[in-house]
Amino acid sequence: MVAEKRYAAQPAKKKSAAKAKPTGQPRKGPKRPAKKPRNIVVRLVAGLLGWMWRLIWAFTWRVSLTAAVLVGLAVGYTHYTLPEIDALLDGRQKGSVTLLDANGAVFAWRGDQFGGVVTANSVSPHLKNAVVATEDKRFYSHFGLSPRGIASAVRINLREGRGPLSGHGGSTITQQTAKLLCLGVPFDPSQWKNQAEYEADCRRSSLVRKAKEAIFAMAMEAKYTKDEILTVYLNRAYMGGGAYGAEAAAQRFFGKTSGQLTPAESAMLAGLLTAPTALAPTSNLERSQSRAAVVVSLMHDQGYLSDADARQALDNPAQLSEAAEARAGGYFVDWVMSTGPEFFTRNTTEDVVIRTTLDPRIQTAAEEGMREVFESKVKEGSKAQAAIVVMGADGAVRAMVGGRKTKVVGAFNRATQALRQTGSSFKPFVYAAALDMGYSADDVITDERYCLSVPGSGEWCPQNYDRKYHGPVTLAEALRTSLNIPAVKVAQSVGLEQVRAVASGFGINSDLALGPALALGASESTLLEMTGAYAGILNGGSSVRPYGLTELRMQGEREALMSATGGIGERVIQEQAARELTWMMHKVVSEGTGRRAEIEGWQVAGKTGTTQAARDAWFIGFTADYVAGVWMGYDDNTPLSGVTGAGLPAEIWHEVMARVHEGLTPQSLPMAPPLGNGAGLPGTGGRPGGGLGIIDGILRDIFGALQGGTGGR
Repeated sequence: MVAEKRYAAQPAKKKSAAKAKPTGQPRKGPKRPAKKPRNIVVRLVAGLLGWMWRLIWAFTWRVSLTAAVLVGLAVGYTHYTLPEIDALLDGRQKGSVTLLDANGAVFAWRGDQFGGVVTANSVSPHLKNAVVATEDKRFYSHFGLSPRGIASAVRINLREGRGPLSGHGGSTITQQTAKLLCLGVPFDPSQWKNQAEYEADCRRSSLVRKAKEAIFAMAMEAKYTKDEILTVYLNRAYMGGGAYGAEAAAQRFFGKTSGQLTPAESAMLAGLLTAPTALAPTSNLERSQSRAAVVVSLMHDQGYLSDADARQALDNPAQLSEAAEARAGGYFVDWVMSTGPEFFTRNTTEDVVIRTTLDPRIQTAAEEGMREVFESKVKEGSKAQAAIVVMGADGAVRAMVGGRKTKVVGAFNRATQALRQTGSSFKPFVYAAALDMGYSADDVITDERYCLSVPGSGEWCPQNYDRKYHGPVTLAEALRTSLNIPAVKVAQSVGLEQVRAVASGFGINSDLALGPALALGASESTLLEMTGAYAGILNGGSSVRPYGLTELRMQGEREALMSATGGIGERVIQEQAARELTWMMHKVVSEGTGRRAEIEGWQVAGKTGTTQAARDAWFIGFTADYVAGVWMGYDDNTPLSGVTGAGLPAEIWHEVMARVHEGLTPQSLPMAPPLGNGAGLPGTGGRPGGGLGIIDGILRDIFGALQGGTGGR
């Protein structure tokens, strides 16, 4: 009872007013608005779209699966056909020529060069980074293709008004390597005329070829590692200047191996890959440096170069090596290549190494000497040209300049190709013929009015340069002052055929004039021929064949296939005659028309030459060590203004040879003064005032009779 009172009574539950629904009856919820029936058209369209979507999806995934299977099979087959990596490194057609100077150093190249196999890890890390930064920054993350890069390239091409596949390619390094391999198609001479046509065909762009390229690239990614693909690319890519691969380019442009390249040099090489011919530093160094600056910025932006390294590379752009600066050897190399055996030079199918006679120090002296005179003594804008040849007494050519533009390849070579009248520089051969017949430099001849009747041309009266007559003169004096009349008289005395024989014997192979004007240099010759002929006088009277090739061997071989040890040939005049002629030519420089060619401390012999109307001016001379020839004139035969052989050519000769002889010990010329017992013509006694003085009288009688008693007019 107590317990019951402790707790309050629980209130009774209110019964629901609603009656409980019978069990099993659904409970009624709130009423919803009734759905309107869908329009039959909408239902039909929706159904049709759904059916089409299901059809497209079914078709798409089946086609995609089929395409994926086919691509996979194609990639797999291509993967199976790919060779080992070593077989892909050198893809050029062989046929290169590497030229060495007299010291054995490489100074020029011809043909396509391959410097040797490198790997992605053996080249400079800067080069590796520069190539990746420039050509394919996602190289190490993609599967051979870059959809983002392709889409971007297509967008740019369309925006610039080109076709989607024209211009920017969006190619990865792997795709570029596939293209370099021509998608595995080897060169077939029966299908392509030459290597250039083959390479052009490999670079064609079309949807089908792009598809093949993509399959080949993916197969390469499956077959080779990333660094192996980059290795193939670094070995096969053309980098301008005839250089295939990083090693050849590094050697050609910078004179060092690819492993020694600096960031600036690496950037320059990487920059060449987009347009190797146009951007080659040997073609336009400034343009190549500008492109390299862009590559340096890319390397910096992608974290390959620090701020300091990038600034250093931009402030100190890459420069060409001396050999590259020489623009592949210029005139000298062109000449050597034209004179060597054709199957080893112009048409070689093998890699050849040629050692030459070129002396870089002398070549530089020749170029600088000519430049000095033109800059200081020739009026600005003049189109006058000049050529220089320097050689030894045996004909070994040490330097050659074929024109004022020295850094050229394949240009017209005025030293070897220009046939020009020789003027008075031919006179030494007239006197060589006389001395060899027993005349003496002391023999006297009268310089006076002298006329000849030339068949078919009428009367011809040679005149001296100064339009004066000098009376009795010795042969030495006549040569020293370059008198014309005595030279013609001597030539007539010894016989024009003998003069031609001596000149030809000394190596002047050009057509020699038949008339008496031969003695005054009416014939044409090249500077190389004339310089070689003077070398024959220096060496004691033997003929000389100018040469530049000393050894030829196959690349990688030590044994030479051919060699040349000298260009000295048969004797032309007696040694005593050559020594006396040298003495006469020494007087030309020390006392006569060639005084501007003198070199302090050295004995110099030479001869000036100026042709009619001053269309050509020459100076050719020698010391005991070297022979040098200089020609000056216009390519179109325009007369020179105020220039003779005794002027600017002699000054160029001096500037060149003074540089050539710097640091050398002066040597005496192999010369001898006249013995004073010249023989003259038989019965003339040959004494001064006698031998050729009497000859004058004989000649006057002979030609007076030929002219019908008109005397010597």
